[in-house]
Amino acid sequence: MLHSDRILAQAEGLLAACRAAGLRVACAESCTGGLVAAAITEIPGSSDVFERGFVTYSNLAKIEMLDVSEKTLEAFGAVSREAALEMARGVLARSKADIAVAVTGVAGPGGGSEEKPVGLVHFACAARTGEVRHVERRFGALSRAEIRACAVEQALDLLLEAARPRANSAKVE
Repeated sequence: MLHSDRILAQAEGLLAACRAAGLRVACAESCTGGLVAAAITEIPGSSDVFERGFVTYSNLAKIEMLDVSEKTLEAFGAVSREAALEMARGVLARSKADIAVAVTGVAGPGGGSEEKPVGLVHFACAARTGEVRHVERRFGALSRAEIRACAVEQALDLLLEAARPRANSAKVE
C-alpha cells in the first residue's frame, strides 16, 4: 500500500465533498513528487473529480508548466510562499479544475539550510472563486518518507477545506 489508511480516508472525503459541490481538483507537486495525485487517484472512480496533476520538481518545470516567474524563484527560491502561490494559480490557469493545491518544500535528508531547513514545506490552495490560502509547515527532523506523508495529509486537508461549502460565505466581502 502506497498510502496510509488516514491519507486514503482523506482522499475519499475529498472526493465526496467535491462530488457534492460539483468541483474538479488539480495539483502541482514538487517535494511530494506526485504523491498527492496518487492518493486521490488510488480511490476508484476518482476520475470524475481529479482533473490533472503536475509534478514540477525542477525550477524549469515550474516555469514552463505553471508559469512561475523566474524572478520569483531568484528572489525567494522554489521553497517559498511566493512560489507555492504562483504554482497554485498556474494550475488553475492550465487546467479545468475548480480548486488546486501546490506543494513545495525540502523533504531531505539533505538540501536544507538554516533559513530553509529539512521539513519546511509551503502549500498553497487556490480556487476559481479567487480564494487563495497559504500554509507553511515545519515538520522537523522526520525522515524523507514521513515529511512527504505529512505534506500529502496537509495538501488533502487544504483541498477538503476548499471543497466544503462555507456557512458564512455570503458574509464575505
